[in-house]
Amino acid sequence: MLKITGGELRGRVIKAPPGLGTRPTAAKMRQALFNILGPAVDQARVADFFAGSGALGLEALSRGAAACLFVEKSTAVARLLRANLEALDLAERGRVLTKSLAAAAPALEAQGPFDLVLADPPYNRGQVAKLLALVAERKLLAPRGRLIVEHAPQERPEAPSGLRASDLRRYGQSELSFFTPRE
Repeated sequence: MLKITGGELRGRVIKAPPGLGTRPTAAKMRQALFNILGPAVDQARVADFFAGSGALGLEALSRGAAACLFVEKSTAVARLLRANLEALDLAERGRVLTKSLAAAAPALEAQGPFDLVLADPPYNRGQVAKLLALVAERKLLAPRGRLIVEHAPQERPEAPSGLRASDLRRYGQSELSFFTPRE
């Protein structure tokens, strides 16, 4: 069972899609991530890419983020994510784009920049480098913004032009890479 780990909605259940099509970020990893981010989440404008159940963005909203834009290409999964927003009374602060990340790029650019971009792309499918390039090229991060990408260790990304790596944490078979805009 997937639950919010902190903030005003701590302990509330999040519905996850059945099967192995999505891989929600584990509770311990979400808790560690948001402990690292601390007060940076408060009133942040957040984007959650490859959103799935929305666990990362919902966690951010529970911990005080002002708004979250979720990007999820699967219509069925996006429908479940909207249901999670409704069930948690977060529909006014969360919006779902049912598109691939590439197709959502113009809308993201128009609504950005974001204080936090959280991304959990499918492992070992070449999405991490594309994601980093899109964030850098479209300037989706605010000047003091952060991009956090969950990935497999063998997919550890290099920072593209416009971004710099600022931290790396390993949790079992997953890693979190942190990036900030290059000044």
